[in-house]
Amino acid sequence: MGTVPRIIHIIILILSLCIPSPSFAQSRPQKLLIGILPEMNVFKQKQRFQLLGEHLSKKTGIRVEFTILSRYGNIIDSFTSEKMDGAFFGSFTGALAIRKLGVVPLARPVNPDGASTYHGYLFVRKDSGITGVREMRGKTMVYVDKTTSAGYLFPLAYLKDNGIKDPEHFFSATFFSGSHDAAVSAVLNRKADVGAAKHSIYDQMKKSDPRLDRELMVLAESARMPSNGLCVRKDLDEALKSTLKTILLNLHQEADGKQVLKQFGALKFIETTTADYQPVFDMAAKAGIDVKSYNSRNR
Repeated sequence: MGTVPRIIHIIILILSLCIPSPSFAQSRPQKLLIGILPEMNVFKQKQRFQLLGEHLSKKTGIRVEFTILSRYGNIIDSFTSEKMDGAFFGSFTGALAIRKLGVVPLARPVNPDGASTYHGYLFVRKDSGITGVREMRGKTMVYVDKTTSAGYLFPLAYLKDNGIKDPEHFFSATFFSGSHDAAVSAVLNRKADVGAAKHSIYDQMKKSDPRLDRELMVLAESARMPSNGLCVRKDLDEALKSTLKTILLNLHQEADGKQVLKQFGALKFIETTTADYQPVFDMAAKAGIDVKSYNSRNR
């Protein structure tokens, strides 16, 4: 081989090493689409995630967009149909997505009270005359959504624990509010007799509306479950998974990260694994629900 052909060969070899392989280029997306559950007012949700999206975009060099689902039950179908890369799943939607889609949990927030878990409340009006399960018969029940642990799974498990084999026909009427704050408001404003919701939303509302303390009472609390955490699709680039987790876990150590956490309403993020969802799987079994075949659509 002559000198000139040899030089050309070396240049081609160097260029081939510098150009990313097709598989690597395809695994590194131009945009990350992450779903958010409608657990509270949509405007508040957008505001809460704004700085986090900007921070993740800056750190990863990939445009991160959040999309708020219209209903909890849509997220399993939408995750696939809208080609989402991840979602801040609730504990039940997370459990469903782990079993149905194989998503990988990365991290979840630690709340201002120091907890990285939440639990459900079952509540009534103080003037309702309801002090236990017996008085609930024939009343109106408000759930949040079929894919919420606190707003559906917990009350079902609680009723079955207390001898109610057919919760569907135990109440005179049931309906879904679509969000935890709406479920609390429904009982407060006498649109339902019994309600279930996430404790953090209930307690947050109690601080801003003194009527809750005066007029409502909590009859039962659920076991603790992991707070809404970020899970990503199983085939997302492994390096990107690691990067996202590292960014979230280090937020509390950076000046701009602390601002993100303040707006998000958290002290920091901690690592989350599939094992953290075991209380949810246990509660589902108690409620008689097969997570893998569960229909998440509200009736």
